[in-house]
Amino acid sequence: MEPFKHILVGLDTSSLDETLIKYASFLVDHTSAEKVEFVNVVKNLSIPSDVKKEFPKLVESALKERKTELSEAVDKFFSPEKKVKIVINVKKGVGGDLLKIAEKSDIDLIIVGQKKTLDGTGVTTLRLARRASCNLLIVPENLEPQAEKVLVPIDFSSYSKLALDQTIDFCVKNDGKPEIVCQNVYAVPAGYHYTGKSFEEFAEVMKKNAKADFAKFIKKIDKRGIKIHDVYSLDTNDNLASDIYDLADEINPDFIIIGAKGRTAAAALFLGSLAEKMVNEKMHHPLLVVRFKGRNAGVFETLREI
Repeated sequence: MEPFKHILVGLDTSSLDETLIKYASFLVDHTSAEKVEFVNVVKNLSIPSDVKKEFPKLVESALKERKTELSEAVDKFFSPEKKVKIVINVKKGVGGDLLKIAEKSDIDLIIVGQKKTLDGTGVTTLRLARRASCNLLIVPENLEPQAEKVLVPIDFSSYSKLALDQTIDFCVKNDGKPEIVCQNVYAVPAGYHYTGKSFEEFAEVMKKNAKADFAKFIKKIDKRGIKIHDVYSLDTNDNLASDIYDLADEINPDFIIIGAKGRTAAAALFLGSLAEKMVNEKMHHPLLVVRFKGRNAGVFETLREI
């Protein structure tokens, strides 16, 4: 998970903030992070002009109070010994401002939360996952950061290689302790019966092909002494994202790390309404989306979609 020099954390003053601050602290301890910027975009500061005249410092006081509140929360997990620059940024605006800040500040990683039971929607959306030009970590509520096992879905693309390379960097940084599990989801193509083979027989053909592709793929990876386990999952419901989450529920990884815009399994997480449903309902593990920095749509298109 390198290089994450400049981290942006989206907070919303809910109890999920503590989880996100803990993850930011964890990454500072286990990467080469140099700066962490905590951002809270306050959306409900529309005040009638008459009220503003009577209380001219109302907005300023509200923002100052919010900043103090966030600073106290951050200080619980960021002691001076961490030697990382901390910035607390509270401002008026809308959700799209998080992306504007990321663009302006040349952010390497955005950390946001995924709510299930807590009030509010948080600051993360699938659009943010698709449109951010940097890496993105989405953390479900009520988790404690650790890194003993990492799941990396792969489709043998350059995006998969990026995800695995960054995962290996992270493992090396942590004395090679985290276990890496690479998952490839393969499927039986339509029309297989014309070959004279049964579904099960052709599934074995596809699995054998996937293993051969993995052997070629892993030769291009500098494993740096890190052990990597390969797992193959047969897709039977035309839902690659669910296959990834099914394995995650089985092996319970501390992170799922995918490369944005892969051809098959990884890409399925970020395409269409079904993917959004999967993220909302099936996401139980932190999801780190890594991408080649700067490969996104234009900033104006991005802001229109948020």
